[in-house]
Amino acid sequence: MGRGRQKAKHTKVARELKYFSPNTDYNALERELTTSSPHDEYSEEASKWAEYSADDDDTYVAGDEQRA
Repeated sequence: MGRGRQKAKHTKVARELKYFSPNTDYNALERELTTSSPHDEYSEEASKWAEYSADDDDTYVAGDEQRA
């Protein structure tokens, strides 16, 4: 008995989500996109930890193991 009611609720919610179109605040979007880029934050963080990164000579290549 409850499955029909449950399915009807899910259908109603899905339909509301499908056809819902909120007003877009383009000014807020522009402000968000013109602030400092995440790339700048990443490069700053990466420079802090650069000394701990693996060198190219230390990279692991599959199949390089030596069998005893």
